[in-house]
Amino acid sequence: MSTINPFGKDIISVSTEFCGRTLTLEVGRVGFRSSASVIVKYGETVVLGTAMVGSKELEGFDYFPLSIDYEEKMYAAGKISGSRFIKREGRPSDDAILIGRLIDRPIRPLWPKGYRREVQGVATVLSMDPEFRPDMVAMVAMSTAFMLTGAPFDGPVAGLRIGMDEHGSFKAFMKPEELHNGKLDLVVAGTADGIMMVEAGANEVTEEQVADALGFAYEEIQPAIDLQNELIEKLGIERQEFTVLLPDTSIQERVDAWVDGKLGEVLRKPYPERNEMVRDLRDEMEVYFAAEIGEEFADVRREYDDAFTSALHKDVRKGIIEAGIRPDGRGTTEIRTLSSETGILPRTHGSSLFTRGMTQALNVVTLAPLSYAQLVDTMERETERRYMHHYNAPGYTVGEVKRLGSPGRREIGHGYLAERAVEPVLPTEAEFPYAIRSVTEIMSQNGSTSMAATCSAVLALMDAGVPLKAPVSGIAMGLMMDGTRPVILSDIADAEDFAGDMDFKVTGTAKGITALQMDMKVHGLPVDVLKEALMQGKSGRAHILEHMLTTIGRPNEELSPYAPRVESITINPDKIRDVIGKGGEMINKIIADTGAEIDIKDDGTVMIASPDKRSIDGAIQWIRQITDDPEVGKIYENCRVVSTLDFGAFVEILPGKEGLVHISELSEDRVEKTTDVVKEGDKVTVKLVAIDDRGRLQLSIKAAKRDQKD
Repeated sequence: MSTINPFGKDIISVSTEFCGRTLTLEVGRVGFRSSASVIVKYGETVVLGTAMVGSKELEGFDYFPLSIDYEEKMYAAGKISGSRFIKREGRPSDDAILIGRLIDRPIRPLWPKGYRREVQGVATVLSMDPEFRPDMVAMVAMSTAFMLTGAPFDGPVAGLRIGMDEHGSFKAFMKPEELHNGKLDLVVAGTADGIMMVEAGANEVTEEQVADALGFAYEEIQPAIDLQNELIEKLGIERQEFTVLLPDTSIQERVDAWVDGKLGEVLRKPYPERNEMVRDLRDEMEVYFAAEIGEEFADVRREYDDAFTSALHKDVRKGIIEAGIRPDGRGTTEIRTLSSETGILPRTHGSSLFTRGMTQALNVVTLAPLSYAQLVDTMERETERRYMHHYNAPGYTVGEVKRLGSPGRREIGHGYLAERAVEPVLPTEAEFPYAIRSVTEIMSQNGSTSMAATCSAVLALMDAGVPLKAPVSGIAMGLMMDGTRPVILSDIADAEDFAGDMDFKVTGTAKGITALQMDMKVHGLPVDVLKEALMQGKSGRAHILEHMLTTIGRPNEELSPYAPRVESITINPDKIRDVIGKGGEMINKIIADTGAEIDIKDDGTVMIASPDKRSIDGAIQWIRQITDDPEVGKIYENCRVVSTLDFGAFVEILPGKEGLVHISELSEDRVEKTTDVVKEGDKVTVKLVAIDDRGRLQLSIKAAKRDQKD
């Protein structure tokens, strides 16, 4: 199909059926000055994908300068930001950052090594169908835009978000509430050749079910891949010429010759001894070639360092593939030395230190009333985030000098993975009415800090007394492909990660998986290899979990003495206005008099928090008095005399609820004058003896004294 744009050129579109809806790719309508742009339509969701590719290679870069951003627009959902002060989109939300990473991860490995042109991709959501999340439509838009540039991107890529219904059947583009309430939320991205990226949150789903879901998703993404290829062929897009900046082959040959006999078994030592030996060997190599080349070595030093790193990676692969021996001497399924402890910080609500080899994570848990939950206001959702996991990894954790600043995409992503790993085992708000903040401070890095963050968080949560449904452990798996033969590694360290073909992180309980993240460095893997990695990871997780349970076997029964106590009561929702009072007068008075924090939900749940149990009891008593209905036969103590008359006294038994004590009910003795017994402002104990047909309360001091004597 084609129409004409303002420049007299065709607007070209292609369409196909994709998971029950029509998927359309359209070019030529907008984005005339970008390297490429495409509008992708799916249902009522519309995403603009734009790509910019630099005109020349950038000298001096030792990495591929690719950036991919996902832009949420509140107008796409017909919303204005709920913030009182900020109405314009500003810094991306955590959700937008995570989706940007999600799109980036399957795309980045498909560019040539050594490609050094600056590349930018932006996926902007212009219209959002609330029936499904728009992230996978954005991934198709981004992949298509890169394909349209003619740059050496080895796509196309497509992705799907898969859920599992109550019958165990898989479905794409489920409604957000279905995903939230289901047992599986799985994203799979890949090419025509295999799977490139996996990310999942799950509620103790088995490895076999995840493997089946991977196979289902891989088959379902193929129409979106075929449609991109159809568009590229229809437009006659040709690949651009390009060059790659790789180490000079003669330099690589000279370095390979120099390291001959100095790697292999000589370096197979535990960390950190191996790291120190590698550093000393690199320094020795630089001194040797600096002496041989002279002053000109300074100009090519980086190339010699790159060549040394390449030689080191080849040696790591050779040892694993040929001998089954890893850089630190471990076997392929062997886990590094584990140690952990809890309760190491005296004033915090919960703390732990988890160490695996040289990777070490300190976790601190803080508890607070539910009113401290984070408000989330994005294009897709307005909700509260009760459990928050934050991850920090300063430069010193890798032995580098780095400027401190706000968390980057990596820190946000690692924190989110650990958060997702723990969420399925958290108690409900009714069971544990607290907002929970878990902060992982990485102390040292040598591979898989996100899994260390998960393990340390679980230990700290149990130390804090959070009644988890089950403990969770996590492990990072690696892969070396020897032709078509996979060699799978359990608990990978940095050296194996850098030299390997896959980084596969999986968390779960003894019953099943709670979170999953997989990234490929080669061009796709078949499902059976991923299933093998899942099964090997299961035994590794069990080993780590066994160690964790020797440190703390179950959540502590008592909270820290420094943690706030939170109790909840339920009132009639119609009485909420009475507790709050006009302009908040009543609730503010309760808070001021008792010192407790009070949070009231629309369903009538009232959360009362204070470190002092007496404050909580006082607030509960006050709220009960306000919301309880008068009960015939009940005795009410410490009630204020509101007024006195000739025929009796009016007494307030509950806030705003008064009744009459007739002069004959003031005392067992005859009373001539009301003020002989009670005066205005006195505190008395009364019994509610009746409520007449007009709702008037009849009280008795005499009956209350009689009952108390009995």
